[in-house]
Order: sequence, then structure tokens, then C-alpha cells
Amino acid sequence: MNEYTIVVPDNDVLSCLCGTNDKNLELIEEHLGVPVFTRGNELSVENDNPEICQKFQFIVDRVVDEVMAGGKNSEDIIHTVLNTQKPVNADEMVIMVPGAVRRVYPRTQGQAEYINLLQTKDMVFCTGSAGSGKTYLAVAEALRLILNHKKNKLIITRPVVEAGESLGYLPGALEDKIDPYLRPLRDAMEYILPVETVKRLFEAGIIEVAPLAYMRGRTLNNAVVILDEAQNATREQIKMFLTRMGENSKIFVTGDPSQIDLPKKSSSGLMHSISILYKIDDIGFMELTADDVVRNPLVKKIVKAYEHEKE
Repeated sequence: MNEYTIVVPDNDVLSCLCGTNDKNLELIEEHLGVPVFTRGNELSVENDNPEICQKFQFIVDRVVDEVMAGGKNSEDIIHTVLNTQKPVNADEMVIMVPGAVRRVYPRTQGQAEYINLLQTKDMVFCTGSAGSGKTYLAVAEALRLILNHKKNKLIITRPVVEAGESLGYLPGALEDKIDPYLRPLRDAMEYILPVETVKRLFEAGIIEVAPLAYMRGRTLNNAVVILDEAQNATREQIKMFLTRMGENSKIFVTGDPSQIDLPKKSSSGLMHSISILYKIDDIGFMELTADDVVRNPLVKKIVKAYEHEKE
């Protein structure tokens, strides 16, 4: 039987992979169904099944990336890696953005299913609470598409509720006026790509930002378009936005129904649009929950507390 071996040159990463008293190795063995051997800085499995070898390589690669990105708790890392790859093929469990400073992995099963929808559907609706990854993963997939030259342009938009969609009285150019509203999207980009790369993409017009009101009358061809904070769009605005979709385009809609800032006389169009479109097979729908929150653990507890209050 052939042996598949991976060299782990970094001792901290090797320690994280093995875990205290090799507990992590035992979890990996249980997951793969085959023994894992260590010799010095090498990890090996004796197996001829290419699928087992691929899974083994993927687990090691992902743990390496998690540790290099600042992860320290080896038990948390190994559980995250093993628990988010079962129903989805390993190749779909990572968003590889050319030139990125890090690879983007799902941290929960819900996020894994969300990535699968982003990569297989031309229109995806995702609802979820703060910190669930709905916007970050959409941005990562959008960057992958444009930097792999699958799409020519990334357009990011959101309703500017606080300014009533009337930005004329604010100082500066249009981009300066809406920057505070779109800053979370740019932060996500700069977490994935070098800041200078993001800056060049904006300067070249490959990435465009605009308030939702400015989408009217346009046809968006060969582009990936993200509508963020969609819970603050009215029914009319959502319909207008969705019908802007042109040839060879993808649309990602994200929002948190628990954070609606619209005036009381206006109803949110996000849940309304989902309720009338859910039967269309070509559209993907994902609802992320408090279990998908990957910020500070305290944020997950806060989100769950508010969810229980509604029950």
C-alpha cells in the first residue's frame, strides 16, 4: 500500500495539527477512517484512495492557513475544519482569490452551504445576523470572479436610508458621500487583498460603488453585483434592483431582517422578495443563524439572547 506524506516545516503548525497528547490526530484519523503517522515533521497516511489523500491534504492545508492567519486554539481550529467539510466537496470549501493575502474558508456548516450557493447560482439571497459572514463571503466570491476574469466588473450598492437616498447636501464627491455606508464592504476587501490592490481596482473602475437609487435605468451585463443591507430597501427598490440583471451577471443580496431602519410607513422588501421568489429553482436562498456568527464569541451570545427574546 502506498504512503501519502505531507511535510510540515513549521513546528507551531505541526503542534497545532497534532494537538495535546495527539488528540487532534485522533480526530483526523476518525474523520478519515485511516491511521495517521508522524515522523519528525512529516504526517502520513497509508492509503491508495485518492479521495482520502485529497481530504488529508485539504485538512492539513486548511489548518496551516488558520494558524498562519492568527488562529491559536488548536482544538477550535481542528473542530472547525472537520465539521465544515462533510456535505460539500473539498474543492468548494475554499474561495481562492488571485493575489489574496489569505484563502477564505467557511467557519460553519451554514457558511459552507452558502459558499456552494454563491458558486453555483446566478442569484443568491442570504439573511443573517451581524457577524454571520453573509457579506464577507459574498465579497470574497465576487473578488474571485473578477480577478479570475469571469466577470468584468464588481458593483456594490446598498440603500442609504439615513440620508433618505438624497445625498446632495453632503460634502464631497459621490464616493466620499457614500463611503461611510459602504465602508464594511471595503473593509472586507482589504482583509482579503492587499490595500494597494483594492485601491487599483477602484481607480480602474473595476469596482464601482453606488447608492441603490442610482441603479435605476441601468442594465448590468457581465458583472457581479452585491446589494448589502437589503432589509432597508423597499419592495419597489428590490424589484427595480433585481430587474437590472443583464447577461452573464451574478447578483448577491444580503441583509439582516432584525435591523430594519426604514420609516414606519415603508415596509422592507427583502423578506417580501424572498417569499415570492423562493419557488424559482435558479435562485439560491440561505439563512445564517447565531450558530454561524464567527466574530468575538460574546457576539454570538448577544445574537442568541435577542433571538430568544422574540420566542
